[in-house]
Amino acid sequence: MKSAYELAMERLSKSSPTVKLTEAQRRDIAEIDSLYASRIAEREIFLKAEITKAVEANDFDAIQQLERQLTSERKRLQGEMEEKKDKVRAAGGKS
Repeated sequence: MKSAYELAMERLSKSSPTVKLTEAQRRDIAEIDSLYASRIAEREIFLKAEITKAVEANDFDAIQQLERQLTSERKRLQGEMEEKKDKVRAAGGKS
């Protein structure tokens, strides 16, 4: 007798089978992860420094605007990263 978990996993694998990645695809995806992690970190460092300046100047409007910008840029870069990773997955290792 199969557990509910095993039955659910079987149904899931039928509706969306697991995609096997080649070594080249894994390498490309890791490279994309690394590139975007550095881009995100770069923007975070810059904007957090700007937030610190705004805090020291007691400019609360600028603080809020910079925090929104940080969130927006982080989401944008993560979206770009996922798009590129999806292209690598779909292209069979071609980037």
